Amino acid sequence: MGVLTKLRDPNRFDAILQLQPPPGEYPHWDHLRHLSPPAGSTLEEWWLATKMRRIAASKAVPLKDKTGISFRFCLPDFVQAQLHEIDMEVGRSIGISEPITNPQTRDRYLIRSLIEEAITSSQLEGAVTTREAAKEMIRTGRPPRDKSEQMILNNYVTMQRITQLKQDALSPDLVLSLHRLVTEKTLEKADAAGRLRQPEEKLVVGDEYGEVFHEPPAAAELPIRLRAMCDFANGATPEYFVHPVVRAIILHFWLAYDHPFADGNGRTARALFYWAMMHAGYWLFEFISISNILRKAPVEYGRSFLYTETDDNDLTYFIVAQAKVMRRAIEELHEYIARKTTEIRELEAHLRVLDLFNHRQADLIRHALKHPFQEYTIESHRKSHNVVYQTARTDLLDLMSRGVLLQKRRGRKMIFSVPRDLAERLRKLETKARNG
Repeated sequence: MGVLTKLRDPNRFDAILQLQPPPGEYPHWDHLRHLSPPAGSTLEEWWLATKMRRIAASKAVPLKDKTGISFRFCLPDFVQAQLHEIDMEVGRSIGISEPITNPQTRDRYLIRSLIEEAITSSQLEGAVTTREAAKEMIRTGRPPRDKSEQMILNNYVTMQRITQLKQDALSPDLVLSLHRLVTEKTLEKADAAGRLRQPEEKLVVGDEYGEVFHEPPAAAELPIRLRAMCDFANGATPEYFVHPVVRAIILHFWLAYDHPFADGNGRTARALFYWAMMHAGYWLFEFISISNILRKAPVEYGRSFLYTETDDNDLTYFIVAQAKVMRRAIEELHEYIARKTTEIRELEAHLRVLDLFNHRQADLIRHALKHPFQEYTIESHRKSHNVVYQTARTDLLDLMSRGVLLQKRRGRKMIFSVPRDLAERLRKLETKARNG
């Protein structure tokens, strides 16, 4: 009431409008209320000036809350700078690290990324297993042992499917099919996979203490809302330009807000984000894991949802948070590639014998030197390098014939293991090749 009373004075109103924005990147009232306001003003006046400036710069999107009020967003200068950096690093043909543009090595990085995203996206939803066990399951093709491993396998299959669907328009049927892939054999109600939640399936988002953070729209509204979401994803709405990265981020939020499924909403939302990025031509996102970053800071992830809902449907909070996640995920990819490139060069400097093998075999040898108890199968080698069965079989049998791997049978499956004296065997091969 005090702020409104002061606004009756035009001079005071003008003074409030001149207040400088608070420090930090798009702070919420929850942060601003702990700061000291500019001299001669109150916290409430400072917040009012901030809100008016944001509202004037914001645009509405087709997503509406349960009362019919639109969500809005604006793009502060620092967000536009981040979008530019993402465009420069993840665009269609901007200079990218050679290992993922080289056809001989890109599949290794693609498989690594798919596995990483599958594991961490599942961990965000409560999956509990070791990374080693999850990687071994995917590479060898063995069946999942429990729900956690099933979640990870589902995510891996879904990510593979998205890379195949990136040219397709988004439709309600496609969203439902992705949800079915994500949730297969992991739901309490098996028939809930691939369908919208029903009126009797009451759903709220809260904590273990019973506090409700979000109550999604009624089930009866979901078919219309899903159609509107697909129209937005395909660029049919709104009438003004939305940066593709911003559109992908809002799509992520949209599905999470509507929570159209009985379970698996978070995983499906992140899957749609990947579809949107690849659909828009950001091909490098085949190699990037955002869930790995989100898993390290789950509180910030949840807070960005909460801030959006508690500040008049301002999507900017979520956009700011996700742009940071994307920048960090891109940095981690480049750091990983640089680290692996250095390791490989150092190893190759001491092992000229690798020149005697093709790039897939050489990659397996490098891995075997670092993992002396690892076992390999034709299927794991095939999946690691995205080759056909016969190519993988030929690679491994050749390594066995040259003494680099040992071979045994486990049932009907051929298992290839690492000999304890692998380094010595490689040196002998190198000497033999050098001496002719």
